[in-house]
Amino acid sequence: MNEKNSIVEIWVYLSGSPLLALFITLAAYQIGLFAYQKSKQSPIANPVAIAVILVASIIQIIDMPYDTYFKGAQFIHFLLGSATVSLAIPIYRGLRSLRNRSFPLLASLAVGGGVSIFSAVGIASLLGADKAIQGAMYSKSVTAPIAMGIAERIGESPTLTAIFAVITGILGAIFAPYVLDVIGVKEWWQRGFAIGVGAHGIGTSQAFSINHETGTYASLAMGLHGIVGAIAIPALCQLVN
Repeated sequence: MNEKNSIVEIWVYLSGSPLLALFITLAAYQIGLFAYQKSKQSPIANPVAIAVILVASIIQIIDMPYDTYFKGAQFIHFLLGSATVSLAIPIYRGLRSLRNRSFPLLASLAVGGGVSIFSAVGIASLLGADKAIQGAMYSKSVTAPIAMGIAERIGESPTLTAIFAVITGILGAIFAPYVLDVIGVKEWWQRGFAIGVGAHGIGTSQAFSINHETGTYASLAMGLHGIVGAIAIPALCQLVN
């Protein structure tokens, strides 16, 4: 067997291995994180957005079936369950802050959560989106692990919902700092809570890299939004349908 054929056989073996998919995922995120740090934490250089683009491009170039990719990525997907449970930690740590700021925080949670649902569903409806896309828009407003569980409860596609939830988190993490600057929100706790409601886990991780207080309030908002959404969204869907 010549060297060329040997290399081809090795590549065929690796391209079909789930471990290659895991390596691609982790490497893509590390590249995204490196770019984010080198850009002095610019919101535009969001590490998750960069990783998504890299992973999608690589598996397309090497012609890796999605099922094969997911077999490797499922190790990371499994950690979503632990991440969901760990939301109890920032909620517990942030409960003290609710004593003096309970009304503005809870009011912003209710308004932000409501607007994120009705605006998304309304825009999708006006643009002529089908029922599957409109249904996925209901639960995409909360962080992806919880959104997928809500989607299953209301009879919608968890995969489609996860896609919209991740896109929401990426866009929120990129544009939220600029929007908050334009409208004059300067307090770190206010900025963090708004980012947590609108940009989920992706925005929260970015908030922690900017300021600890911002990250704390972002994680508090993300956790509370997930809990309220898990209860309110199925009830809302029953009323609408």
